[in-house]
Amino acid sequence: MSRISKIAVEDWDKELVSMTAGDTASDIEQGITRMLAHCPDMAKGAIGFGAAITVNRTLPERLIELVRLRVAFHNQCRSCMAIRYTSAAGVVDEDLVCSLDRPQEAPDLTALEREALDFADRFATDHLSITDDRFAKLRAHLSEAQTMELLLHLALYVGMGRLAATLDMTEELPASFQAAFGDTVTPWGGKPVSVR
Repeated sequence: MSRISKIAVEDWDKELVSMTAGDTASDIEQGITRMLAHCPDMAKGAIGFGAAITVNRTLPERLIELVRLRVAFHNQCRSCMAIRYTSAAGVVDEDLVCSLDRPQEAPDLTALEREALDFADRFATDHLSITDDRFAKLRAHLSEAQTMELLLHLALYVGMGRLAATLDMTEELPASFQAAFGDTVTPWGGKPVSVR
C-alpha cells in the first residue's frame, strides 16, 4: 500500500492534468503523479523537468532505456522496473533487459552503452567514485552536451526513482514486482507493463 494517498485525477490541478494527459492515462501511467498532486506547483516543476529531457533528447532511445532500467534496479523502484516504454519497444527487448544483470559481460552492448551503464552504476551507488577518468571515457563516445544530457537523465532517475521506491507504490504492478519492501527485485525476469 502506498505510503502517501493517491489523489484521483479528477481532483488534480487542471494544468497538471494537461501536462501529463492524466485524464486518459492508466493508473500505472499516472504513477507517482497521483501523489505528487498533493503539491501541484512542485509537481508541475518535476513533470516539466522530465518532459524537457524527454522532448529534447538527443541520446539514443536504447541507451536511455538501458540506463533508466539499471538505475531503477539500484533504486529498487519497482514501478520503474515494471514499466517498458513503447517508444523503446523496437530497440529494447527482454533479452537485452536481462543482459543488465551483468552489463560488463553482455555481448550485445556497445562500448558506449557499457561506459554509460558503468557511469550510471556509479552515479546511483557511489557518485564520489566518478573521476576525471570516468568523464574522459564517456567523452570518447559523447560530446560534452550529450554527457550533460546523460547526467540530467541520471539525476531524474536517481532522484525520482528513490522517491517512488520510498513511497512503495506497488499495488497496481504485476505480481513479480510486488515483493515486500526491502526485498530485492530486478527488471529482468518479471512480466513488465507497456506504457506510452
